[in-house]
Amino acid sequence: MKLLDGKTAIITGGARGIGKSIALLYAREGSNIAIIDLISDDSVKALETELTTFGIKAKAYTANAAKFDEVQNSINQIISDFGRIDILVNNAGIIRDTLLMRMTEDQWDSVISVNLKSVFNFTKAVQNTMLKQKSGSIINMSSVVGVSGNAGQANYSASKAGIIGFTKSIAKELGSRNIRSNAIAPGFILTEMTAKLPQEVREEWISRIPLKRGGTPEDVANVALFLASDLASYVNGQVINVCGGMNT
Repeated sequence: MKLLDGKTAIITGGARGIGKSIALLYAREGSNIAIIDLISDDSVKALETELTTFGIKAKAYTANAAKFDEVQNSINQIISDFGRIDILVNNAGIIRDTLLMRMTEDQWDSVISVNLKSVFNFTKAVQNTMLKQKSGSIINMSSVVGVSGNAGQANYSASKAGIIGFTKSIAKELGSRNIRSNAIAPGFILTEMTAKLPQEVREEWISRIPLKRGGTPEDVANVALFLASDLASYVNGQVINVCGGMNT
């Protein structure tokens, strides 16, 4: 039996990188998949098709995760299309890195809106469904810099630290209804986002990792699978670092 048979998962920012890897792994394990992303292009349609080859139902939706009305509309449509919501992976995120002295108000606001407010938006939008079901797993993508901070990432670090506080609070609010809330804190993961960093920056990050390599999206997806499954039925309000030992 597959770990997620019969479940339905929503994955925000699911069109690429970590989100895409989670979607593919969940589909392999039997979960129906609803992907929500800001963009809709041929690559998203191709992923939608690829997911269905695992014998599950998959559909992509376009919404701005930072706008509650758009989020609520997408959740209403997902409930209509799938009938239930068992798993929410809040993965949408952006970076606007720069030192505080150069950071603009827009660079601050945009990162907080997309990274942190989106977690509020989606969690609030799905909670009624999960409360009625008396079950659910909410998985929020934080970061090691949300735990330890990082120069040049005050906005990103603040958004990811906020996600941790939100996760722990929701775990206490909804735990009595069998709804679990946990966070994953990835370290240096090899994605399109990190590929844009200068080579010397990537090398400096890797030098600080005891395992001496960057992580892969699949490394993060494996932890997301555990947290979504019944294997983690007594794991709630936790932050799991996936960083190769960098944040020890």
